[in-house]
Amino acid sequence: MGRTFVMIKPDAVRRGLIGEIISRFEKKGFSIDDMRYTRVTIEGAQELYKEHKDKDFYKNLIEFIISGPVIIMIVAREGLSVADTVQQARLLIGAIGLPNALGTIRGDFATSSCRNCVHVSDSMEASEREPAMFALKGNK
Repeated sequence: MGRTFVMIKPDAVRRGLIGEIISRFEKKGFSIDDMRYTRVTIEGAQELYKEHKDKDFYKNLIEFIISGPVIIMIVAREGLSVADTVQQARLLIGAIGLPNALGTIRGDFATSSCRNCVHVSDSMEASEREPAMFALKGNK
């Protein structure tokens, strides 16, 4: 069974979209293996987004992700590899940047490129690294 990390970001939590986002994952055959309501520390945000450190939007991204509570979770799909689970979860959330395709989480709910409601691991490596940052049970 493949698993990957998902974070429902502060904008979606503030707007009351937690249930809708979780429901969309469940309707696509994902199960929730672990979940927690928490806040991201500055150190956690810097680790999560370290690949963006030299980009113009990095400071705003860090400030945004620590601005309020988030939901962190591990989603799983029976019969899929980790790579396929990551790919399917990313298809469900949609691309970063507006406009996105309607029917994806970001396409339907994002208000900007930064305030795009949800983060999903973007690779097999990230799907192993990111849960450990938040003490969630991941792929290992």
